[in-house]
Amino acid sequence: MRILLTNDDGVDAPGMDVLRAVAAELSDDVWVVAPDGNQSGAGHRFTFGRELGLDQRADKVFAIVGGSPADCVVAGFTHICKDLRPELVLSGVNNGQNLGDIINCSGTAAGAREGAMHGALGIGISQAVNYEKGDHIDWSNSRKHVAGIVRSLWDKVTARGQVYFNVNIPWQPEISGVKVVPSQRFSRSPMAYYPSDNAGKFFIAIPETPKPLDPDSDFHTLMHSSAITITPLMLQSTDYGVVDELNGAIAL
Repeated sequence: MRILLTNDDGVDAPGMDVLRAVAAELSDDVWVVAPDGNQSGAGHRFTFGRELGLDQRADKVFAIVGGSPADCVVAGFTHICKDLRPELVLSGVNNGQNLGDIINCSGTAAGAREGAMHGALGIGISQAVNYEKGDHIDWSNSRKHVAGIVRSLWDKVTARGQVYFNVNIPWQPEISGVKVVPSQRFSRSPMAYYPSDNAGKFFIAIPETPKPLDPDSDFHTLMHSSAITITPLMLQSTDYGVVDELNGAIAL
């Protein structure tokens, strides 16, 4: 199979090295198209009206200068690999977990989503970090388990072009199993103003997790167990129940 790799941490990020090693276990036809720098939080942004650069770093390895993960996947499908389009898109391995509503702004998830929109099996992969103990990241669980998770999804999933997947790998040294879970819908957005030490400056950050958490969700499961979480997400986001409820009920 032809595999396209991307991420939002940048083509030179350690997680990309992990992902390339994982992909090598699955295929010898692996292509990397990733941003030249960090694009965390870029979501599914496209760069319209501004030129991007294409920088070939090595055989089958390209950096998109100034581009987002979604830009990278489009360039991969419609230019770099247009002769034989990828069947599998892996996005990651992200430095830190992508859970709940955070998926909506995740460039990692966007890479997988855009791949699915082109008809491939799209999988976003994140390596969780225990931030209560600092920001050190241990990639060993990703190196050990991601290839098996991808193989299983490849074998089991038939709805290509309809769903994509968000996978989180725990930081705990012993993995207890795999759980397929819904994403956490927080009671409010977790994003907030966060003051900087520099006068007149601030950050947009996630200073605290909104409560309560659904015990069956991805967030609670990853935080309180040592299971790998897999969340299937739909490309078709229309709420058909509301369509039926409002059809004929809205008048001029």
